[in-house]
Amino acid sequence: MRRLAHARRFRLAGLAAAIPLAAVGAIAVATQPASAATTATVTINAGQALATIPSTGVGINVAVYDSDMNGSTIPGLLKSGGFGAVRYPGGGYADGYNWQTNTVTGGYVAPNTDFDTYMATVRAAGAQPILTANYGSGTPQEAAAWVQYANVTKGYGAKYWEIGNEVYGNGEYGATWETDTHSSHSATTYATNLLQYISAMKAVDPSIKIGAVLTTPGYWPDGIVGTGDTMDWNHTVLSIAGPKIDFVIVHHYPNSTSEADLLGKPQADIPGMASTLRSLINQYAGSNAPNVGIAVTEANANAYKDTAPNGLFAPDEYLTWMENGAFTLDWWDMHNGTDCSSVTTVDGATDYNDGGMLSSGSGNSCEPAQDTPFPAYYGAEMISRLGSAGDTLVAAGSSTSLLSAHAVKRANGDVDVMLINKDPNNDATVSLSYNGFTPSSAAPTVYSYLKNATSIGSATTGSASSQTVPAYSIVVVQLHPGSGGSPSPSASRTTSPSAAPTASPSHSPSASPSSTPGGGSGSCKVSYTKTEWPGGLTGNVTITNTGSTAVSGWTLAFTFPGDTKVTNAWNATVTQSGSSVRATNLSYNAAIPAGGNTSLGFNGSWASNDASPTLFTLNGATCSLG
Repeated sequence: MRRLAHARRFRLAGLAAAIPLAAVGAIAVATQPASAATTATVTINAGQALATIPSTGVGINVAVYDSDMNGSTIPGLLKSGGFGAVRYPGGGYADGYNWQTNTVTGGYVAPNTDFDTYMATVRAAGAQPILTANYGSGTPQEAAAWVQYANVTKGYGAKYWEIGNEVYGNGEYGATWETDTHSSHSATTYATNLLQYISAMKAVDPSIKIGAVLTTPGYWPDGIVGTGDTMDWNHTVLSIAGPKIDFVIVHHYPNSTSEADLLGKPQADIPGMASTLRSLINQYAGSNAPNVGIAVTEANANAYKDTAPNGLFAPDEYLTWMENGAFTLDWWDMHNGTDCSSVTTVDGATDYNDGGMLSSGSGNSCEPAQDTPFPAYYGAEMISRLGSAGDTLVAAGSSTSLLSAHAVKRANGDVDVMLINKDPNNDATVSLSYNGFTPSSAAPTVYSYLKNATSIGSATTGSASSQTVPAYSIVVVQLHPGSGGSPSPSASRTTSPSAAPTASPSHSPSASPSSTPGGGSGSCKVSYTKTEWPGGLTGNVTITNTGSTAVSGWTLAFTFPGDTKVTNAWNATVTQSGSSVRATNLSYNAAIPAGGNTSLGFNGSWASNDASPTLFTLNGATCSLG
């Protein structure tokens, strides 16, 4: 049994119910007409950190109906592809799956797909498990027993646990694809039961992280109020369970009408979705909000699945979600299969309409040999050429939508840049410039995944300031610092917790906020913006280190001229006494490198005057405004 037709959530356009895929019209697959040659300017700001690459960032799904999910070649393919997380037991199957008997109510389970065999594969690949507990037909006690077996009996250290798959597909909003045997299918019922799962599972292992299923912002059924609820799914679930959860879960299957439309979705969809999720978390999770993560546990394109467009889409999707705060994105899926009835030709290559990253081979007579990688696999693999877990994703901007850019500052001070050319017909001539980094004048090593290729190549070519990216291809440019370039962040890192703090981007949690001040008056700049409405506002603050040495630990102080009161905050611990406010770094944003910046935000209330602060001090030093 293959999961051939995944139930997708369609972008809201005044829809009150799910729309069948066929209703949105055919997907265009014709080659796009030739256009003028692409030129682009890309600017990398090595001092503007966006996120740290998580070890679980690049993930993939496996399913217990896949007889090859634990095949002998799979650990090597997972490791080579850079997959740090593997989700189990497989989408909607999770809500009917009994982990103890390795059975699914009403579904087929292949041999050798039980939990222990899966864990052997995951461990051999050096990855982490992401497990979906059975909400649909299971119980909190069954889930707690799974935690007991996994982490106490076997010592697997399974950290991330979801409670259910796409639970909102249980019929509550009119469409049913998810098993749910509870008498009520409301969001209120799910959230109330979720608390019972959390209590039972954490009683066994308090260190685990438990996630709540949300609807994808802007996609059905987001915004619809179901029977028995007074708010939509997301507001209801978070209002009840927000303070107790460790992460929220969404899936992203963007609706697209053409190749160009698909390739624009990471930039068009993800920042807004992530911002909405973060706002909901901040609204409902209280003091727990800074600790609540975002997990995208399923994602894929809705067309061109085995051809060049999806190879370009995959790394853009992974990296854009990570840059916007997700700690994992798990591709759907490793093997998905096809019925061979919808094979097409896309950009000169065969598309089997198989959503897997690897071919299902002998199970589908039209496909290539078992475990042959499709383009999305190579696109994901290119991320491992860009950076590794613990490296820093930094800001990279492109002058044209036909070229995506992502950049990483590695722990040794190198800066690597990924360029994705979305023009199907023309090479892109790219000019690159850098802030906070001076590259070596030597020709860089460049990795490339070309249109319809079956491997990743490398060469020493171009320069740090100019690269040519072939049509419909991905390159990663690996750059070393030149003379006078930025030092390695690890060069001054202390390994002794008792060592005196140094002017290093790394930060010892035991260091006091004033141990490395911002460098005195004039070495910091603060930008304050707000969005206001009667009685309320959201404030955003950006702190820029304009000095020549790094800040290790910081406290920002300011005073509201009016009667604004901070109600909750993110990216900082914020305290207020009267009109005076102090914002102190969290563990993950304590360091502000020279020339770099960090941001924080808050929601607030006001009665008569929400005037903006006019004076900010960082570790006691007055900052300029701008």
